[in-house]
Formats: sequence, C-alpha cells, structure tokens
Amino acid sequence: MTRPAAGARTGRGLFHGRDRAVIVAAAISMLLVQMDWFALNLMLPVIARDFHTPSTDLQWLVSGYMLSLGALMVTGGRAADLFGRRRVLVCGLTGFALVSVVCAAARNTAWLTAGRVVQGCTAALILPVSVAVVTAYFRDERQGRAVGTVLAFSAVGTALGPFIGGAFAEHVSWRAVFLLNVPFSLLAAVLLLRHVPETRDEDAGRGLDLPGVVTLAGGLSALMTGVDQGGHWGWGSPATLCCLVGGAVLLAVFVAVERRTAQPLLDLELLRNGPFVAVTLAGSVSNIVYCLVAVFSALYLQQARGLSPLESGLVFLSLSVGAGAASYRSGHLALRVRPETLMAAGMLLSGVSLFALTLVSDLVVYTAVFAVVGVGCGLAWALTNVATQSYVPPGRLAAASGLVLTSLVLLGAVAVAVASTVLEVISGSVAGAASDGPAIEALLRAAAVLAVLGAAAMAAVAHRAPARS
Repeated sequence: MTRPAAGARTGRGLFHGRDRAVIVAAAISMLLVQMDWFALNLMLPVIARDFHTPSTDLQWLVSGYMLSLGALMVTGGRAADLFGRRRVLVCGLTGFALVSVVCAAARNTAWLTAGRVVQGCTAALILPVSVAVVTAYFRDERQGRAVGTVLAFSAVGTALGPFIGGAFAEHVSWRAVFLLNVPFSLLAAVLLLRHVPETRDEDAGRGLDLPGVVTLAGGLSALMTGVDQGGHWGWGSPATLCCLVGGAVLLAVFVAVERRTAQPLLDLELLRNGPFVAVTLAGSVSNIVYCLVAVFSALYLQQARGLSPLESGLVFLSLSVGAGAASYRSGHLALRVRPETLMAAGMLLSGVSLFALTLVSDLVVYTAVFAVVGVGCGLAWALTNVATQSYVPPGRLAAASGLVLTSLVLLGAVAVAVASTVLEVISGSVAGAASDGPAIEALLRAAAVLAVLGAAAMAAVAHRAPARS
C-alpha cells in the first residue's frame, strides 16, 4: 500500500509553504517539457539556415522528440510507481538538463536530431510523473486544485513555446532555448529533493517488465513513425505499411506478454475500467483539437497572414493565458461540479469559439477569440487527469497518468500527421498548403465539429457514470 504523503495530513483548504514548493516543482517540470515540444516549430527555418539544409529535412527534430516521449511515457510512469516517483522525476529533470546542453552545442543536424530523441526519452520520465507526484502528495480535497495548477503551467508551456521560439529565433539564438532549460530543470530537482517525500507502489515488486517495455515502445514507435512519415513516403508504400503493420503486431504481442507476466508494465484492468477509458478518450479528443489549433494556427498566422515569428508568438500568448487560467481554475470548479460535466462544457466552448475564429479577420478580435479557444481546451485538458486519477488505486497513479498522457500524445500526433495530408488535399498543392488560408480555416472548422461531437459524448458519459463521494 502507498505510504501516506505529507500533504495528506494538512487537510485544510489552503496551500502552505511546502505545498507550494511541491506544486512549483511539478509545474516547472511540466512547463519545460511542453515548451520545448512546441518551441522548435518556429525555429526550424533558422536552424536550417545555420546548418545550410532545407527546413523540410529537420522535421525529425520535432518528430523524434515526440516519438520517444510518446513511446516511453507508460514505461516512465510504471518505473516511478516501482522505484519511487521523486527519484524518477529528479533523474528525468537532470537528464533533460544535460541533454539540453548537448543540443545547444550541436554542430550538425544528425547531432541535434539524436539529442532531441534522447531528450524525449528524459521527458518521458517527467511528464507522467509530475502529475503523479502531486496526486500522491495531496490526498484530500485540495488535490484537484493542485493538479489543475500544475496542468495550467503545462498548457502555458504549450502556447508559450511558439512565442519563446519565435523571440529567440529573431533576437537571440535557437541554441539559447535549450540552455534556458538548464537552470529551471535544476531548480525543480532541488525543490523535489528538499520538499517532496518519496512515494511508490509498496505492493509491487522491484522488477521492471522489460519484454513489455520493448514491445510497447517498439509498437508505438513504429505506428507513430508510419503515421508521421506516411504523407512523405506514401500511405500505400512498403515502408509505411511495414511500420503500421509491424507496430500493430508488436502491440498485440505486448498485450499477450502483459497477460502472462506477474508484474505487468501496464495494468490491463485499466482498459476494462469504463469511466477511465471514456474520460481518457474524451481528453484525447480535446487534445487533438488543441494540437490542431497550435500547429495550423501557427502556419496560418505566419504564412497566410504574413506575421513574423515574434508577432505570431504574441498572438499565441492569448491562447496560453486562456488555457492557463482555465486549467488553474479547473480544480476549484471541480469541487462544485463533476469533472466530466466540466470537460463536456470545455469541449463545447472550444468547438464553438474555434468555429468563430475561422470567421474573424480583424487581428485584435482574432486574438480575443483565440483566448476563448484556450479556455475551453485548457478546461478539458486539465480535468482529464483530475477525473481519470480518481478512478485508479493510489499505487498506480503514475502508470495511469502515463497511459493517459500516452493516449493524448499519440492521438494528437496522429491527428496532426493526418490533418497535414488532408490540408494538402484541400489546398490542391503540397508546396502552397501551408500558406492557403481558406484551406487551413476549413481544417479548423472540422476540428471545431470534432470538439462539439466530443462534448456531446462526454455529456452522455457524465450522465451515466455513477456519482462519486
């Protein structure tokens, strides 16, 4: 049984000194991972110029980070449950800082790409474990507010990334973005070591399911590579089909392995937990919408409307403020209204406001509506973790968080890759798709419809799910 955390004994509605330190450490951890993910999008042309290579050849700087992160998050979460959540998170932060220095010192694209892949591996020890550290520490009515605050910084990092990337690309150096990670990673590690008690799944053994790790990571990597590169290789090409079929086979082997091992990497009972699965899928739909907005709005603002990277980043700050404010307030709201109901409301708000965004031409109005989109997406994103963590036992908090975040990352990545191909079809031009404003607007309207449909499905789940005490 998991040892009770120090935070569980405070039991009052306020956050005190040590409580704040725990939240700050986890919030910084989440912000760094998300910010690094999205900062490179606006820096690729500058990096390409420095290395004298086409920017289209640098997509693996983003994809490689995403692949290793998405493939290893369940492993990172389970390792934290087994060996200690604080220990694994500190190791992840330390590794993230060291690899950031390696990336900043890169002398060629191969060096930088390899660094980004390894950086994604260290991020897989941070993203799922940050939430689990907070949920294990706060075992009272403050838990939802604490998790909401941490996830607010995650949402801020997502929208802040393009601004940081654009500003540094124009006025400093792309290398400085990586160096920015170092002091914040070390600060979070120090706060964790000083203020966070160690927690783990005391009922589990100490062995990590290595066959499960290999088959899951290999399967997810193959699937994500096939989807990510399918548009370039051709969806019917041998390479794409090999990745997709091979990934599916490896995932089937993973399920067979997990059914037979005494200490599984993934508790398959989680997949039989109806409310857990429903909320995870709803959160994934909301994250798909957010990813589509983040990626294609960046293209729209820069290439269709002609804004500079810095100007686009400033517009993105409104998305960040909206998402961050909603994530922060989500924990307070969840004390009064079911998280599932709030998620449905957030998805509906994001869908309606996103559709309105595609009809706006004035940049000031566009920025204001962009903030409302952020509010809806931030509310649904934050409450996905709040709701799902309430459906799992304390000993599997990090593993469940890893599964949720893997679903969010994997489906978000798949959606962006597929949407890129759809955008080229709508535009009728591969070369001009990124600057085709009407085609991008049509794609975002489809995302708005997806959000509204997701809201309806989530409302039905909230209506049928049993009330919780």
